[in-house]
Amino acid sequence: MLNSIVIIGPAYPLRGGLASYDERLAREFMQQGNQVMIYTFSLQYPGFLFPGTTQFSTDAAPKNLSIKVCINSINPLNWLRIGNELKRMKPDLIVVRYWLPFMGPCLGTILRLVKKNKHTKVVCIADNIIPHEKRPGDKPFTRYFVKPVDAFITMSEKVLKDLPLFAPNKPAKFIPHPLYDNFGEAISKQEARAKLGIGSTENILLFFGFIRKYKGLDILLDAIKILKSANNAVAGNGVKLLIAGEFYEDRKAYDEQIEKLDIKDSLILRTDFIPDSEVKYYLCAADVVVQPYRTATQSGVTPLAYHFNKPMIVTNVGGLPALVPDNKVGLIAEPDAASIAAKIVEYFQKGEQHFLPHFLIEKQKYSWSVMTKAILDLAQLH
Repeated sequence: MLNSIVIIGPAYPLRGGLASYDERLAREFMQQGNQVMIYTFSLQYPGFLFPGTTQFSTDAAPKNLSIKVCINSINPLNWLRIGNELKRMKPDLIVVRYWLPFMGPCLGTILRLVKKNKHTKVVCIADNIIPHEKRPGDKPFTRYFVKPVDAFITMSEKVLKDLPLFAPNKPAKFIPHPLYDNFGEAISKQEARAKLGIGSTENILLFFGFIRKYKGLDILLDAIKILKSANNAVAGNGVKLLIAGEFYEDRKAYDEQIEKLDIKDSLILRTDFIPDSEVKYYLCAADVVVQPYRTATQSGVTPLAYHFNKPMIVTNVGGLPALVPDNKVGLIAEPDAASIAAKIVEYFQKGEQHFLPHFLIEKQKYSWSVMTKAILDLAQLH
């Protein structure tokens, strides 16, 4: 049975991991023969909620996707118009992204209107239910949002456990983040490093993605100082930390920490937004991806690393350890500098070849068809 599907969430011309995900999900549904349209935001965040430089992509528009740029997250009249438009359209299924309680009033209002058509099923993909960085209104906004939703896919087991606080009697299932396969094929480490102007013989650690407090970059900087001071074999081979991603908070504290630790010569700073077209160069240039998070539900960096067969060092928080089996596709550290430094040393002692054979087995769990099947099953549209 083929279905008409609307995805509500970030998409081009907006940028970032959520947009990439929604576009890839649309393609998977289309490949299965469904009719798909994405409704995205004409205004996603007001300035005070967006600490980056721009919300918009510099890449070319994705081909063969129907994307309607129309939702204004702060204009209630817009919510009524879009909700009534979708109510009349009567899609079989709406898949809505929920990652920030701020979106609760907008999305909750649109979905309430849609459900009046007594036809459309609504499945939410919940990245977070309780946000990393708490703000006033989080709980009431989320309660308002969940009411018209029929079922939930959660992106981590932690969110699945949090969900009953807001939607105790609704069907829900945890499906891990599928692998990003829309950033191009892997290239050689040498080619990637040449493109980025990075030395071919150095041991490169990669911290990738937006820089926010909960992601623990400051902990990783302390770990680099430990490695530099230890005068061990790894440090002697020239370990460098490649920081690739835009600051989503004031960078002053990080600059002061780098100066105080005297580790500037151990860092490669590429702290502008990384366009989708350049992502592969950073992943392929690295020896290992480090996610030193203080807290986490899941991470879009993990499926990126999987796609490019790049081992990971992650901290033992949230859903990260479940996605990175220890000593197979990576190593698990505690969220402190000494533990992370020790795992970096252990990684280079074991070597990349120790980890690579496990990727083929683990990657089979994270296909896009598993995600679309789960969504359709929850919506009872098979």
